[in-house]
Amino acid sequence: MKRTSALRAAAAALLLTVGLGAAQAMPASAVPTAAAPTASAGLLDAMRQDLGLTARQAEERLAAERAATRVESEARKAAGGAYGGSWFDADTGRLVVALTDRDEVAEVEALGADTRLVRHSAGALDRAKARLDARPAPSGVAGWHVDPRSNSVVVTVVRADRNAPAVRAFVERARETGPVTVAETATAPRTYAAGTVGGDPYYTGNVRCSIGFSVHGGFVTAGHCGGAGAAVRGWDGSAMGTFQGSSFPGNDYAYVSVHSGWWTVPVVLGWGVIPDRLVKGSAEAPIGASICRSGSTTKWHCGSVLAKNETVNYSQGAVQQMTKTSVCAEGGDSGGAFISGDQAQGVTSGGWGNCSSGGETWFQPVNEILSRYGLTLHTA
Repeated sequence: MKRTSALRAAAAALLLTVGLGAAQAMPASAVPTAAAPTASAGLLDAMRQDLGLTARQAEERLAAERAATRVESEARKAAGGAYGGSWFDADTGRLVVALTDRDEVAEVEALGADTRLVRHSAGALDRAKARLDARPAPSGVAGWHVDPRSNSVVVTVVRADRNAPAVRAFVERARETGPVTVAETATAPRTYAAGTVGGDPYYTGNVRCSIGFSVHGGFVTAGHCGGAGAAVRGWDGSAMGTFQGSSFPGNDYAYVSVHSGWWTVPVVLGWGVIPDRLVKGSAEAPIGASICRSGSTTKWHCGSVLAKNETVNYSQGAVQQMTKTSVCAEGGDSGGAFISGDQAQGVTSGGWGNCSSGGETWFQPVNEILSRYGLTLHTA
């Protein structure tokens, strides 16, 4: 979060300013994330770029989609067992409702939807898909879904594997369960999650913090970023993991386990300032040694170790055994990695100042965190 110059001056005058710009007097660099407006400039720009719409066309489409959403729930109720699914038609800007019974057409169209007569109800298609869900599929089958437009269950196969015996057998069995259409895709699907990398952002509740270091099974970060049991979202907003342990005040450390689809990487981001750093150990750097910090707000900054085993007295309570540095930090950098050379040092806790006028930042030593939770640092 940006501060006014008056606030910056006040922060620089204090030995400790809790939160590194965090909202609501948070003890370190955790910043709330604000919800975007329904039709923000960014959304309209994305629709222009990806859908080829002008700003006015994008606004009109959003309004039509909101109206279609309202109509859909009403049409589903009106159609009852004759409901065959629905979809938004971008060309007409209207909802299309599939129906198995002509007698329901007038009532549904009176709600503001267009209609199409089909053979199979949505319930029948859902049951056919459920029977497929209960069967294992070979790797050459990319997936399957109910498609109201074709009034069928679409089974998507990888083009290169379409004639493989296992794929053909799956499709044949699928056709026995109900109406099936086969589509092709060039490649098999994969997740878009990424490894846990030091300095990368993560989110818990309405707070953004930064990953410290990968450990086997997850990563370590600052305790004030979330309590035990709190859910964590990754940089892309997808479910990432859970706080398994957290301590603050007294300490300021936490351990987050990650879900399948995420994996640990012995890397700290250099954010293009320097090449990303491999983590090869956690030998403690001495006072006076150079040290650098990676965080999701201010990226990569360096300084030196000023003191060790310092008790930092935040407004929420004192935190012991902290290491003080001359490295700057700001809101959102909390939990991020402090590294010296290729040796992990600790996770960002709090401090004063900012990366425009300077300041000091404290970190919780990583070896204490590893020992507390019985963790093993992921090293290269």
